[in-house]
Amino acid sequence: MATVREQVSVSPTYAERIAALQETKNIHTDIKVQRFGHFDTDDHGYIPWDEPIEFEPYSDHPSGGVWGPRAIGFSFRRWLNAHPVYIHPMSSLAGCWVYKGIPGVAGWRMDRMLPNSKPMPTEPAVEPDAERYFRNWRPEDRPLELVPLMRKYNIISPGVGATNHFGPDMQIGLDLGFGGILAKIRRYRELNRPEDTSFYDGEEQLVLGIQEWIAKHVTLAREMADEEENEALRDNLLAIADASEWVIENPPRTFREVCQFIAYAQSVDRMWALGGALSQIDELLRPYYERDLAAGIETDESVIWHLCSLFFNDPHYSQIGGQAPDGRDLTSPMSFRVLDAMHALHIPSNIALRVWDGMDRSLLRQALQYMIEDGTGVAFALSGGLDSGFVKLGHTDGLARMRAKVGCNWTALPGIEYCLQDVTRVDLVVPMLLAIDEVLEGGEREPSMDALWDSYSRTLAEVVDIVKRGKDIHMERQGRNYPEIVLNLFCHGPIERGVDASAGGVDIVDLAMDAIGLATTADSFAALEQRVFQEQREGFAEFVATMRNNYAGAERVRYMMNSIKRYGSGGARADEWAVRIADLWTHLVADTPTPHGFRTVPGLFSHGATNTYGKNLPATPNGRLAGEPISHSADPDPGFVPGSGNAATAKANSVASVQSGYGNTTPLQIELDDTLVRSHGGLELLESLVMAHNQQGGTLINMNVVSKKDVVEAHADPMTHPDLMIRVTGYSAYFRTLSKEYRQPIVDRILSES
Repeated sequence: MATVREQVSVSPTYAERIAALQETKNIHTDIKVQRFGHFDTDDHGYIPWDEPIEFEPYSDHPSGGVWGPRAIGFSFRRWLNAHPVYIHPMSSLAGCWVYKGIPGVAGWRMDRMLPNSKPMPTEPAVEPDAERYFRNWRPEDRPLELVPLMRKYNIISPGVGATNHFGPDMQIGLDLGFGGILAKIRRYRELNRPEDTSFYDGEEQLVLGIQEWIAKHVTLAREMADEEENEALRDNLLAIADASEWVIENPPRTFREVCQFIAYAQSVDRMWALGGALSQIDELLRPYYERDLAAGIETDESVIWHLCSLFFNDPHYSQIGGQAPDGRDLTSPMSFRVLDAMHALHIPSNIALRVWDGMDRSLLRQALQYMIEDGTGVAFALSGGLDSGFVKLGHTDGLARMRAKVGCNWTALPGIEYCLQDVTRVDLVVPMLLAIDEVLEGGEREPSMDALWDSYSRTLAEVVDIVKRGKDIHMERQGRNYPEIVLNLFCHGPIERGVDASAGGVDIVDLAMDAIGLATTADSFAALEQRVFQEQREGFAEFVATMRNNYAGAERVRYMMNSIKRYGSGGARADEWAVRIADLWTHLVADTPTPHGFRTVPGLFSHGATNTYGKNLPATPNGRLAGEPISHSADPDPGFVPGSGNAATAKANSVASVQSGYGNTTPLQIELDDTLVRSHGGLELLESLVMAHNQQGGTLINMNVVSKKDVVEAHADPMTHPDLMIRVTGYSAYFRTLSKEYRQPIVDRILSES
């Protein structure tokens, strides 16, 4: 298919404005790094803010805590009235957010809130369980009976009490505006006449607070315009004031107004527990783009500036490309403008490109070209595995195509699917260690691989059952404690029914569960099978004693266990073990619902938690030492094909072989040296890799094309390359903002696979 529209060069005037936004972003990042040292998570658009914020939350609970829709709604409105107002004079948009959470609300502690941080310091180990766990819920609802099981099985992220992590339908907001949303709340309150009005009370208070907060930006923009001597900047500030004033009550009419509406909405979404999901952004913006371009209101250059302003406001997760429900390709000139803006601004962003066999390849090529130039760029959400998997759940092809990647690793239907993605992680390694303990203790069976596998299967089933019980508790109690007060506004059902999205407000519920540590477990099983049971290099009890002693004084044994043909090398027993473990995991999760009947959907995704999970674990049979990270998502461990130039292809084949197949992702993480890419076909090589993995049934590719030399230098001293960006998992961040421990696996992959 022909290119829809060629790349647009940004004119100097707009280039200066975009450069100013980039410079401010770098200054803000410097402040955050100086303040916190590092932050091993998504890059967020919050503004460093040191001035005190006068705020007192509203409580209706005997403890003085703030839970439930009514108290949270009143407190949220107070927070918005107290919240700082920010306008960057070089941006076309107003609005910001300053704290990760609302102090004192739903477990965010006022006494531990530091500017721009999560609750700090980290809770001491001596703190009572009632204070350490499930703080987002009122004390009487906290399922503390789960805590001993969570500790036993290393379930750090059970998904209980998690918020956000499903997709809004922002078209609701664009059709209604905040005034229309408020009228909708009041209309359905009157129609439903609920005995308990707390849901509608909370939602109404939130929208009133948003409107009042936007009005403060109108005032500030006009005050700044009165003081501004530069005519162009003064006109910009007046335009910000006009756009902001309009969207207080009305649906946006123009491209600038729709970007301004989204900037306010996503800032509020971030305030509420770091919500980050947006939409199919090219289709959302396309009608406004086409109208304003035809009317002469905007040019391609000004549109790129507006998009840069929106991405500066916050790197919310959005998707471009893909298919309409009827199968049409959604590539449009707007899709290219999104790529142009990412490239022009050159800060971390979270845009995904939806890949399918019949797509406009020029969009893929442009994304890859920018990746070669910038080092990172879009993630690639692959319809090959995503769509067929969702259809396997009983949904139509049209619904599957409507899902958008609006999270780190996940896709969701806009406004009608409660999937709670990326908040539940099950450690595949612990059941193996417990199985080793059980087999060692004996009984009637001699130690064998069959005995180990039987014990492992039984133990992993117990863990999955525990997590499913937690899902039922979540669905029963979340709405009355920690409601989806922001995303309810942009979903089909919650306002109409007067029910939170987590409590039956939307029609489709499929709760995601991700496993972590596949390669660690598969390589361990393969090492035990080969070295202990087949070759009999060590007796089982003798080896376990050595492993439990963290291989102290037994480096030969550790090397022996680590030097087998590992998962990812192709045709190895470790590859077969990986498929067997992944298949067991998939069936345990997908074959039966929770006790209350909710469907659960399997995936293999670690986010950046490999260090966190590994710190709790002793040594493992694959030669990993106690406390070291466990393996990343479904990727083979670094060095799985020593001395081979085929690491990317071999890894893609391995990840394809263990896909869960139900529409949740099992991502492929690829790091490539930019010199190697250019010398081996460049853009065509990358295009082939992406399309091939899509055809294999892959679900997501996170890719970096970076200089190996620059990464090694930046790992030693991050300020040698302060602008270096990396797609860490499904999200993008400055390399310098990550801790050395968090950076190390990235460096290992680049060194071993490039």
